[in-house]
Amino acid sequence: MLIVVNVFRPDLGGGVLFADLCDGLHENGFDLTVKCAYPYYPQWTDITGQNGLRISTEKANGYDVERHGIYIPSNPNSLFQRLVYEASFFVSLSRRIPKKGVFDAILVFSPLIGSVGYAALVSKLTKTPIWLNVQDLSAQAATAGGIAGRSSGISFLERIQNWLFRRCHYWSSISEPMVEALQAVRGAPRPVHLLPNWLHASLSHEIERVKENDASPIDTSSDRPLRLLYSGNVGGKQDLAEFCKRLHELKLPFRFRIQAAGARLHELQSWISQVSDPRFELLELSDEAGLATALTQSDFYVITEKPGAGNSFIPSKLIPCISSGTPILAMCDIDGPLGREVSEYGLGVCLDWNAPDSLEPFLSRIVQDIKQRDEWSQSALKRSAFYNRSAGIARCAQALSEVTKIKL
Repeated sequence: MLIVVNVFRPDLGGGVLFADLCDGLHENGFDLTVKCAYPYYPQWTDITGQNGLRISTEKANGYDVERHGIYIPSNPNSLFQRLVYEASFFVSLSRRIPKKGVFDAILVFSPLIGSVGYAALVSKLTKTPIWLNVQDLSAQAATAGGIAGRSSGISFLERIQNWLFRRCHYWSSISEPMVEALQAVRGAPRPVHLLPNWLHASLSHEIERVKENDASPIDTSSDRPLRLLYSGNVGGKQDLAEFCKRLHELKLPFRFRIQAAGARLHELQSWISQVSDPRFELLELSDEAGLATALTQSDFYVITEKPGAGNSFIPSKLIPCISSGTPILAMCDIDGPLGREVSEYGLGVCLDWNAPDSLEPFLSRIVQDIKQRDEWSQSALKRSAFYNRSAGIARCAQALSEVTKIKL
């Protein structure tokens, strides 16, 4: 099986999850080859210093990982640079086309359209079926992140994206709203399969280790500041700086720990330095042990999504926090995937970006309502069973078996 993805271990975010999927599929007897970029995410820099024209191959837990150079934007919020970034990966991958019959199936991950383009090319030349796993919609994400305006670049990007999607034979995505969005694409296969992500093995082990070794549970008394945590990417779609500005205006005690990297981190760094508000603490992304500890010591895990994210994916950061029993404070579209998930399963509170005055009364009330926080914590732990690793990999293994039976 050929797997095509831009990010892969040691990249964070999706890179960890995709590597964990490959580990699981290999453990289940599948022979894999992964084609990916040299590590660069979420820092948007050449992490290893090896990015370039050379194609390198390494072994990872028993399967081959083939790394290709990619153009890394100096400004990921530039539409032009993002288009070059997409195109460069397609061109880089296309230097090496496998022979017909080498692979029984291709699994390609979106949002990188360049990855899907390469999978479509290989499929056409080798008559190999493609499984498209949509983690995010690249064209829509560009608009939500402020990279492309609806009138300028989005229609062009969306046409290319959907044309390439239609070259694929088996579609899946990670949330019900995303499945619904894909079913609305003209020419989409029926059905579009729901295959949710999961908590990858190494972080799961760290969370369980912290729970077992920490004999002193978090202080939930109402006479101390609420402890808020954000950990992950800072880009246009999150607009974390705007959330922080709203928090800063409140005359309430809190402690907001931010562990972050990303394209717009410098904007947040500049603002925090300017206001010198001791309630904010900005740190680099921690390792998994540090994240597990921070989660168990927090009252709320903050997830922000800018208005208009619409059919954006459910953030992968949601899964670790509910697995630790940490309630969510989400600032997002109420009817989007994240809002629906939080509200339907009682994982915490979902506040509307367009109702900025809702933040202060919520924080003022919830510091006293320990019972409600405990209920959210228990609901989060219950929902986390849906994102079980064994079940997730079993679903993917079944999907792969179905794809290999597709005749072209």
